[in-house]
Amino acid sequence: MKMKRLALLFLSLVTAGLATAQNAPREHDVLVTGGWLFASTGNQRVRNPGILIRAGKFLRVGGDLSIAAADAERVQLADTETVIPGLFDLHAHYAMDLFNAGRKDETTAYPSLFLANGVTSTWPAGEMKPDSMMALRIRIDRGLEPGPRLLNSGPYFGTARPGWDSNISVDSIYAEVDHWAELGVRGFKAKGIKPYQLRALIERAHQHGLTVTGHLDSGFGESVNPRDAILMGIDRIEHFMGGDAFTPDRSAYASYEHMTFDTPAFRRIAALYKTQHVYFDATLSAYGYYGKKDPVVYTYYTDEERFLTPYMRSVIAARPPRPVNQQFENIYWTKRKEVKAFYDAGGADLITLGTDHPSWGEFLTPFAVNRELLSLSLSGIPNAAVLRIATINSARAIGLGDRLGSIEVGKWADLVVVRGNPLVDIRRVRLPRLVIKAGKIYDPQALMKSVEGKIGPTSAADTAVWAPTPRQPRRPAR
Repeated sequence: MKMKRLALLFLSLVTAGLATAQNAPREHDVLVTGGWLFASTGNQRVRNPGILIRAGKFLRVGGDLSIAAADAERVQLADTETVIPGLFDLHAHYAMDLFNAGRKDETTAYPSLFLANGVTSTWPAGEMKPDSMMALRIRIDRGLEPGPRLLNSGPYFGTARPGWDSNISVDSIYAEVDHWAELGVRGFKAKGIKPYQLRALIERAHQHGLTVTGHLDSGFGESVNPRDAILMGIDRIEHFMGGDAFTPDRSAYASYEHMTFDTPAFRRIAALYKTQHVYFDATLSAYGYYGKKDPVVYTYYTDEERFLTPYMRSVIAARPPRPVNQQFENIYWTKRKEVKAFYDAGGADLITLGTDHPSWGEFLTPFAVNRELLSLSLSGIPNAAVLRIATINSARAIGLGDRLGSIEVGKWADLVVVRGNPLVDIRRVRLPRLVIKAGKIYDPQALMKSVEGKIGPTSAADTAVWAPTPRQPRRPAR
């Protein structure tokens, strides 16, 4: 029955998409001139030599631009503006938990808000309702609504998934991977998974050419230390790098809180990441939301509250402040040291950007990419490397480095025009002037305006739909 429902859903979306496509205007060339260019092919910003976009691809970057069609849409940059590649969020939770009663994927406003923030590609890192998220991806791909490239992740593999069978068989994991791969997911995330289950997940995903990442632990109980997952062949690791400093007699959180990194154990795990070419998604800023909220990072650069419904705004205003989780406050500052230590150890090309913020309404996930960028910069990583982390590194980590992540001839045309020089101040990436995804130009202000007042219930009677899944333990990290 589930497969039948999916088939009917996809058929309806395809039919609607074909009808829309028949009436859609034809694509035309886009010519971007003036200003500066940071292409993510190196660490320098150069004068923009001119970018010609045709059929959603970069046709020319410099060279003879006279081949642009006479009706090309021309974008003239100010001398203070900089073009950068479209940003990635490889831990982009669309899920919200507005009433501490279970997460719900927000599919009304988030797609536009991600795009308005220059995030042209998202990977949700575990979806609460994979069917509806795939439907969202199809609507975006068919031009029925604006949004980033949605790289579906399917459901969690592990106890993070409501209803997960903790004794699931290898054959059942194979069947699940086959099922979601056939429906077009781009990779899988494990959380709360046993070693034999993770091994089966990695093996089957790789048969489909898909990547696997994991929120893993120390080896405590039946968990998996990232060190062991790397030797199984995992592609990415979330949150903690793992290794010998994480002992199996206690959880990763307990081991990590006051960890230092000028140690043989850290040098060994850093070397293993480099040897096996495994990516590390630090999700640095995720922990600070639960702590004291360093005011340099956790500040509003625009009014995020305006995207909530009036009723939801009133609910949040009446709530007491969230208590500080001191352990996660400590972890936030420890993670700054860890990511910089990995960068210094030669891991610059293996760090990716993920925000990991399933919002409860105080801060909204599509704006989190800029808090992550700033946290990485404040850790001591040069801004050019931070931008590469958010673009080409992340594209390669999800298997799209030959198509996205840098501004080069032949790649898909995703870019962002920002005011100022982000190599001097990474905050210049905030509130971009315009965003181009697949050659189509978007006005960030218009995108944001279109979804004001759309997030959350409109009244008390509507709150039930915002608790659609069984409540999970309120562990702050995802």
